[in-house]
Amino acid sequence: MPIATVDPATGETLKTFDAMGSDEIERRLATAATVFDRYRLTDFGHRATMLNRAADLLEEDQDEIARTMTTEMGKPIVAARAEAAKCAKSMRWYARHASELLADEHPSDADVKDSGAARAYLRYRPLGVVLAVMPWNFPLWQVVRFAAPALMAGNVGLLKHASNVPQTALYLGDLFRRAGFPEGCFQTLLVGSGAVEGILRDRRVAAATLTGSEPAGRSVAAVAGDEVKRTVLELGGSDPYIVMPSADIDRAARVAVTARVQNNGQSCIAAKRFIVHADVYDAFGERFVAGMRRLRVGDPMDESTDVGPLSSEQGRADLEELVDDAVNRGAMARCGGRRPDGLDRGWYYEPTVLTDVSADMRIHHEEAFGPVATMYRVADLDEAVGVANDTPFGLSSNVWTRDDQEARRFVRDLQAGGVFFNGMTASHPALPFGGVKRSGYGRELSAHGIREFCNVTTVWHGAEPDGNG
Repeated sequence: MPIATVDPATGETLKTFDAMGSDEIERRLATAATVFDRYRLTDFGHRATMLNRAADLLEEDQDEIARTMTTEMGKPIVAARAEAAKCAKSMRWYARHASELLADEHPSDADVKDSGAARAYLRYRPLGVVLAVMPWNFPLWQVVRFAAPALMAGNVGLLKHASNVPQTALYLGDLFRRAGFPEGCFQTLLVGSGAVEGILRDRRVAAATLTGSEPAGRSVAAVAGDEVKRTVLELGGSDPYIVMPSADIDRAARVAVTARVQNNGQSCIAAKRFIVHADVYDAFGERFVAGMRRLRVGDPMDESTDVGPLSSEQGRADLEELVDDAVNRGAMARCGGRRPDGLDRGWYYEPTVLTDVSADMRIHHEEAFGPVATMYRVADLDEAVGVANDTPFGLSSNVWTRDDQEARRFVRDLQAGGVFFNGMTASHPALPFGGVKRSGYGRELSAHGIREFCNVTTVWHGAEPDGNG
């Protein structure tokens, strides 16, 4: 895949970039290793000053970088600005909290004595150079949610971004440099996917994090396993959105529209499978379909656009295949199911709701990465859980109920990294983010995220002889 900015609203290639050669990759690896030896010795206050400065600069650049993101991958401009603002907020959160999240931990005096020590404690130390393989769908946020905690922990980063967002990738490297981080502390590598294995196998790279597709995750995990290097993987999701009879149906339907089409439907944590109790299925479905039909599809630079184009021609083709397979096997498109009229240029697809979905359809098991929702009618809570868990993924989940007993059951039984009640899944720096099953392993954000790339070190001091022996 070429490294290029291709406007998904028009299909026009705007700018291309040459991939870095082996000499340049080697230079950057050497720089990263050298700077880590110095940077790991800096204190939290110094790191926080630089990260806060990066947040300031990002806010100053908000409109410009938002336009870059929209041009490169098609998200509505309003959402692009919000993404930049969220990144700045999260940088400040880690600048404020990192020192307490990574403070030394002390066992009880009784446990220290029982271990035979005069004193003992746990210390978090940075691992070193971390390779980040990142996707195009949230081209700022996916990187910042790794970079902010990693840099505050004393690690340094190498970013291999998706090949269709090169200008956003270069901006990120420049942002941390302008903020005062040492040269080489966070570097963008303009390389294709074929270069990843060699970089990850390099002895100077300590660990890797990847957000992306299942095949990409398997590939990175296999190499890292062979090299015995730590990884964090955040892969696909096919999140359930469960609606029970006690729910506020009007609100559940309104939020469902946003939950499905956020980021043009190209989000791992977007609700994709709408599992609705039979008692409220018709009422919810009527409102949900009407809301999806009202969405305005069009130019992502237009402030009034709700849904822009998909990021690539192949992405739209993949989505069309899933929808066509479902319809050919008996699913009904309650709305959408085709390319919109009047938008002949660019990779647009209508917001779509499919009903009568069955297990023999690909879309039942595969992730639909675009504005396509599937609806299921269920008889009770047990069937809702069964349908929700009938997926290879387990990233997050949404449940609408005002029944506390039901809520406890869903928390107990849903196979997911998160359960969000009466609202849509969202990430926040204070809350851990990640999944189970084929959605990956490890956690980003919160204390869990900042500790993923730390050496958790036990420090034990033996008791001094009492001098009587």
